[in-house]
Amino acid sequence: MRTDGPIGPLALALGASAAALSGLALAQGGPLLLPVAAAAATTLAAIVVTARRMARAEAAAAIADRLGGALDSETRACVLAGEDGAELFRNAAARRLLGAAADPLAPLMDRAAGDDHVLSELERLAAAAVVGAVRRTEVALPGPGGGREWYALEVRPAGRGAVAWFAEDVSARRAIEETLRRENEWLADFIDYLPVGCYSADSDGIIRSVNYRLAEWLGGTPSELIGQSLEDVLGRIPDPEEERTELRLMGRGGEVFQALVAHSVFDEGGEIRTRSVVVRDMVPEHQWERALRAAERRFRWLFDDAPVGIALIEPDGAIGTCNLAFQAMMGIDHDGMVGRPLTDLIAEDQRAASADQLAKVLSGSVTGTHLEVRLKGRRELIAQLFVSPTHEDGAISGLIIHFIDATEQRNLEVQFAQSQKMQAMGQLAGGVAHDFNNLLTAMIGFCDLLLQRHGAGDPSFADIMQIKQNANRAAALVRQLLAFSRRQALQPRLLNVTDALAELNNLLRRLLGETIELRMVHGRQLGLVRVDPGQFDQVIINLAVNARDAMPGGGILTIRTGAVTVDQPVQRGPELMPAGDYVLIEVSDTGTGIPKENLGRIFEPFFSTKEVGAGTGLGLSTVYGIVRQTDGFVVVESELGQGAAFSIYLPRMEAEPAAEEPRKPAAADPAEQAGADLTGSGTILLVEDEDAVRLFAGRALRNKGYRVIEARSGEQALDVLRGDDHIDVLISDVVMPGMDGVTLAKLVRMERPAIKVILISGYSEDVARNGIDPDSGIHFLPKPFSLKQLAGAVKLVTGG
Repeated sequence: MRTDGPIGPLALALGASAAALSGLALAQGGPLLLPVAAAAATTLAAIVVTARRMARAEAAAAIADRLGGALDSETRACVLAGEDGAELFRNAAARRLLGAAADPLAPLMDRAAGDDHVLSELERLAAAAVVGAVRRTEVALPGPGGGREWYALEVRPAGRGAVAWFAEDVSARRAIEETLRRENEWLADFIDYLPVGCYSADSDGIIRSVNYRLAEWLGGTPSELIGQSLEDVLGRIPDPEEERTELRLMGRGGEVFQALVAHSVFDEGGEIRTRSVVVRDMVPEHQWERALRAAERRFRWLFDDAPVGIALIEPDGAIGTCNLAFQAMMGIDHDGMVGRPLTDLIAEDQRAASADQLAKVLSGSVTGTHLEVRLKGRRELIAQLFVSPTHEDGAISGLIIHFIDATEQRNLEVQFAQSQKMQAMGQLAGGVAHDFNNLLTAMIGFCDLLLQRHGAGDPSFADIMQIKQNANRAAALVRQLLAFSRRQALQPRLLNVTDALAELNNLLRRLLGETIELRMVHGRQLGLVRVDPGQFDQVIINLAVNARDAMPGGGILTIRTGAVTVDQPVQRGPELMPAGDYVLIEVSDTGTGIPKENLGRIFEPFFSTKEVGAGTGLGLSTVYGIVRQTDGFVVVESELGQGAAFSIYLPRMEAEPAAEEPRKPAAADPAEQAGADLTGSGTILLVEDEDAVRLFAGRALRNKGYRVIEARSGEQALDVLRGDDHIDVLISDVVMPGMDGVTLAKLVRMERPAIKVILISGYSEDVARNGIDPDSGIHFLPKPFSLKQLAGAVKLVTGG
């Protein structure tokens, strides 16, 4: 029984007490006390047994904790399932690679859908798990960015009906194996076609290997010569004591030629063999040496021109030599590499673990290993390391490490994940904005209807106006959602950033208040940018307001501009900014800063670090949407207590403002003209699936004198059009179940071109039109709209 835990000493003490009680009963009370002592001893014995069981349970728990810790540090994914299939353990790598599915093979089978070969391999693994057999396999699955990813899978029994599953991503290893295979084939071809013959023979004079060149000289093939005696091939066996021997050999046509055979003897696993070079026609010494130098040079080409970094590591962990690819990867020349410990090139937080893995390979405890580490150098790289031992005279003499730069792959994975995330959020925001615009249209419209019955002197007038004003404020928030989802209409033109910021100067100072100092530092020769001026102002104002809220006690807001040239694509946050010329607008403050854990979420809509009710969470998401829709990039840098700096990069243009076509003045909106008559006559077909919007619009237009026919879908509208020849205007929502408004409008324009068409939508005009030419005669009215705007649009298209 263990006595090192908290239960062990108690069990020993109870056992001793039981023995002492029995002795005392015999000594003091005689046989009469023996039953009492025996009962007490029995009780104590039961306690001892219980204590021992608790000690064993404690020991088992400690062993389980240690085993769990060991498996959790395992680089392979590991899942342990009981006899009933229930999960007993899942390490961190399994959670990352296989997720949380109860069946470890389920995520892999989903990815392998349609690949019968992979599915059959996975089914064999599952069958092996059922019968408690060991099975290993490697399968290729489709990758998220295209291509294939390789996984090594293994199942083995774990005792008492339990099953252990192991999985590992071996894509990089398979890639390097393919590279090494090609290099080996290249080296074999190189040796075969050297300008000299080569062979190796054992101690009995039997040829074990021969190159193609020597076989060609002797009139045969390598396969025909291997296994033959040197005496039969060369006429005699060269004396092992002589390093060089001159021989007369017979060629394929029976011709005899002179040859020089140079050889050395080596021990290969206890078997004596020779390495021999045959030089035909007594090549002079300097020519032979030149040929050897050429061979070495070609080998160096294989080493230095390899597409992956290669380093030879000495037994003490120092770099012995490395190829050009590795030098370029690290930005350090050969002399700066040689003699330097390899672990010095690895990031500090991964150095100890990496050194431990390298030591295991050097000691021979593992045959090789695969690591993913961050390398130090001119830029921080993520590299896949494939470590193998090198041997000399049967003993490990060092390591050969192949480095594959995985930085771009990891960055692309991050970009792809971020892009998908923002795209999904943009679709959600756009959908919410569209649906909310329908609600706001009904709210504003019914307020307008109420205001027709409750004038300025009515007690309800103020309440109705409050409802309408708040609905209009909500519409402004919806426009910010459309900006984030990039579904707003922009009117870009060439803009001088310096002039635009100068015009905003007074407004910004009023927004910031007296306690915050505004500084503007303008760069020279900025060039121009192509943006929507109103949206550009919105970006700067949003950033300024955000900075103001971060400086409740006052501070400094600095807006700095400059011209930036990017020579090669550079990572800006989760996105890759292409090379080119940019205008940089940097907005920095001396406020409280942004916590590191929030930096990745600040551009998400509705995410806010302010207290409830202090903000909508749409300001920075609007900035992000506008900048990205303008082909720009926005990056934030911040630390708690050190303020925040938002850097906006907009593509730089060289054209002069005069080259821009002036914007055409917008047509006067009849609804905005004072005292405009909005009444009219004619028949209007109103198509809207949202009941509240259709009800308001129908009442509003009837009040203005129109005959209104309502339809809830595009299909129902077509039925109305086929039965009524007196339709003057079609008003249709764009997004509807079944036939959408754009399709309906196109059909009407083809079959009934005299009918005027107005499309209404909660999306912006350019999105809602979906390819319809603005000059096609189809008009657009964005939601939310008021009664006057609706009636004015109808008045405009009818020419009344």
